[in-house]
Amino acid sequence: MTSVCIVYHSGYGHTARQASAVADGVRSNSAVECHLLETSEFTDAENGPWDKLDAADGIILGSPTYMGSASAEMKRFMELTSARWQQQAWADKLAAGFTNSGSQNGDKQNTLVEFATLAAQQGMVWINLNLMPGNNSTGGSVEDLNRLGSSLGAMAQSDVDAPPDVAPPAADLQTAGKLGERMAACVLRWAQD
Repeated sequence: MTSVCIVYHSGYGHTARQASAVADGVRSNSAVECHLLETSEFTDAENGPWDKLDAADGIILGSPTYMGSASAEMKRFMELTSARWQQQAWADKLAAGFTNSGSQNGDKQNTLVEFATLAAQQGMVWINLNLMPGNNSTGGSVEDLNRLGSSLGAMAQSDVDAPPDVAPPAADLQTAGKLGERMAACVLRWAQD
């Protein structure tokens, strides 16, 4: 069966909610299996659910953006993939990404660029969000899909004093779900070629 793995780190639970929304989007397509994996499951370059990633047709990376960059825990995972890079073991798999931060901007684009760069180094094919930006006109609303206007991947914003049961907002979780739906459709199409 075609499969997608979502590898994520969440410092306070907000990015975990976003990861779950991405997984829901992938799982909305019954022809695609989805594995939700936390970076902490990968203890080193050999121990962890690497077999799931190696067998996956697509890998989606998710992390909070801390100080304009992916979290240290996500970077640790990214560095652990170097053995796969040396063998180009993930070449031609599909890749995508998502991130969350406390600020509207929060330099989240940098985190998505980090993920896209890792995907390129691995020989993977990047899947973008493919949603028009929302909330960018007088007729727009904070409830619009892609309200933060990202193209490279899904972005979310969580107020730093809001618990993960209320943040990120519904529009950002729906946007994350759309990324998952897009990845599911793309891996099925890619598998046919």
